[in-house]
Amino acid sequence: MEYAIVVIMLALAQYLFFTTKTGLSRGKYGIDAPKCVGDENFERIFRIQQNTMEQLIVFIPALLTFSYYVSPVWGPVIGLIFIAGRFVYFNAYINEPAKRGPGMMMTLLTNAVLVLGTIIGIIISMI
Repeated sequence: MEYAIVVIMLALAQYLFFTTKTGLSRGKYGIDAPKCVGDENFERIFRIQQNTMEQLIVFIPALLTFSYYVSPVWGPVIGLIFIAGRFVYFNAYINEPAKRGPGMMMTLLTNAVLVLGTIIGIIISMI
């Protein structure tokens, strides 16, 4: 489980990085709180942060439960793919939002594997 927790901390550090980019972008693009719109470059960075937060809600419990019920090794490996996917998403969204699909698919697929894998692992453990 320690590896899973390390991966979760890395994912949270990544989220803090995205959050810091969002905060700095407010000043750079003149978007005063509570506004969240006004400059397309700011909106891209803000959406990356928000989408990452939305994905973390699934990722964290799914990684912990997958690591417990299925594999304490494969769970963190899949978790690292999630983090890589978030960076792919970040780079694509910053440069060309229409090309964010591969990063988003990496995120969605890793979350799906973790959730479905956990469900299967729990069912198997109950049999």
